[in-house]
Amino acid sequence: MNLLSGRIKEIVIISIILIVILSYGLFFYLQRITESNIRGSLFEQEQMQQIRSTQAISEHIGSDLSLVINMLDGLANSIYLQQGDLSNYETKQLIEEKFTQFNTTINRLFVLDKDDVVTISLAPKRSDIFVGADYSFRGWVKETRKNLIPVFSDGFERQNVYRIFITYPIINRTSGEYIGLLGTSIPAVEFFAHYGNVDNINSQFLVAYNKNATMLAVGASKELIGQNFFGSVAQKFINHNEILNNATRRLLSGNSDYAVYDYGKGERLTTGYPIFVNGEPKYFLQIVTPTSQIYSHISDVLFTDRIKMFSLIAGTTAAIAILIIFLIKWNSTLGNEVKRRTGELNVSNQKLYSKTAELKGTNESLIESNKKLESANKQLESHDKMQKDFINVAAHELRTPIQPILGLAQVLRSRRDKDNNNSKEMAEEVYLLDVMIRNARRLQRLAEDILDVTKIESHSLILRKERFNLIDLMSEVIQDIRNQINNGKVKLIHQFDKDFIFVEADRSRISQVVYNLLSNSLKFTEEGTISVVVEEKDSHATISIKDAGTGIDSEIFPRLFSKFASKSFEGTGLGLFISKSIIEDHGGKIWAENNVDGKGATFSFSLPLIEEEELKNIYRMFDR
Repeated sequence: MNLLSGRIKEIVIISIILIVILSYGLFFYLQRITESNIRGSLFEQEQMQQIRSTQAISEHIGSDLSLVINMLDGLANSIYLQQGDLSNYETKQLIEEKFTQFNTTINRLFVLDKDDVVTISLAPKRSDIFVGADYSFRGWVKETRKNLIPVFSDGFERQNVYRIFITYPIINRTSGEYIGLLGTSIPAVEFFAHYGNVDNINSQFLVAYNKNATMLAVGASKELIGQNFFGSVAQKFINHNEILNNATRRLLSGNSDYAVYDYGKGERLTTGYPIFVNGEPKYFLQIVTPTSQIYSHISDVLFTDRIKMFSLIAGTTAAIAILIIFLIKWNSTLGNEVKRRTGELNVSNQKLYSKTAELKGTNESLIESNKKLESANKQLESHDKMQKDFINVAAHELRTPIQPILGLAQVLRSRRDKDNNNSKEMAEEVYLLDVMIRNARRLQRLAEDILDVTKIESHSLILRKERFNLIDLMSEVIQDIRNQINNGKVKLIHQFDKDFIFVEADRSRISQVVYNLLSNSLKFTEEGTISVVVEEKDSHATISIKDAGTGIDSEIFPRLFSKFASKSFEGTGLGLFISKSIIEDHGGKIWAENNVDGKGATFSFSLPLIEEEELKNIYRMFDR
């Protein structure tokens, strides 16, 4: 007779199916409870991460505004402005130098005399200058004159751009007399766009306020810029949501806060933090994130975990099913030989029990290993984030004291240039000041390079693209480098294929790349010619810089464009890494090779040209 009769066989199969179904049902029930708890925990983690991120961005903005204040302080206390002549050539040169350094943050730098009349005004090309204009009716001018302290304006619209102004009084250090003031204009939306999204309501965006709750920049709608948050326009937009209103009130009172709400456009998580400048809150920042993005990330994590657990159970079920099929077939084959094979079957059953126990142990070991691996991954992610946050904060904190040191050193250096004392002590003092200025600039470049690297690695490097003539940019950078060459044995020449080569790119970032490559060539070339060639090839503009230096070391060549790929004691090896990231983000390529004559190397990069039809329109404009 068969080991299992037909009836018993049916009962066993049905029982196994029921057990499997109940096991799956229990698994999904427990999984749902576990996922609910994990979802809540992960949301709290995302919330805390956004709070820390908001604080970091706020401190970053405050640091940049502090740099502007330090720059204005250095100018106000310079010898030229202290003498009271606010329009001479030396004063204008000093103002132009500072405007060049800070034109990525401010777009206007001007000087008012004691009668509130503009004596010097610097602004981008094709902008009104307003020299000779009377600003005495401006509120921020009156407040600066009255209180003799730096003033951060509330902001107002001019030439269809919403701006904020920062002013600094010029006071004679000896007599205490009010001489005039220095002022800067900052386009609010463009300024805050450096730190986050201010255009798209469907992703994470930021909102910036002044002390009066006026919105200076807001990703939700451009129509809200310049509107008071508690006014009718903004309140209608948020449907008078009281949760958001209360959170904003707490923020404007100088406290950090967060809130979760829905005003009809999807649930949002908002975190806020004041922007402190010199210990005082000047503006206020909110980061707004659709919770759908957060839950999407959480769902991805849970889905991966669910797949792993389901695969484990499905594999176990499949193994059991295969085993059952094997036993049934084996039972039908044995038939009449069951008695003779009973002993063998017992041995086989014993092996089966042992295998099941082994499988259970392996399963438990796998679960434990997965838990340890998940814990280790979380620790690594936390450590990586802490490291990046530390580098970012350290670079910002490093950059903050550099500017006043450099500014004051340059002021002292300019004073020594005007002093007619040619004593040995004076020469030594000038030499020491030059060393201080040179090393402060190196430290400043290092801080900027570190900040660029952190932006690249966190994918937050933002390009401000515009259409411009590449030949103009190359001419400006080449002239700047020529002014730095103090070695008569090195000659810098250039060859331009055309007078006009138009590209659409971030002008300041491309200038940074060219400056990096030319500086490298100059550093490694003690004698000879550095040549720059700009030409059009296959719908791309190609820039090649050939030097007569030491060439590229064979050890460095394979990792030339990686971080810290340098054997020089004068550089960090970050410049080529940053340059490669900038060029590739523009859709271009960068490469290098040693020269065939064995002397020096050639660095090249390419940028896509503007499409032919658009280029024709630009040429027509120039022909007119």
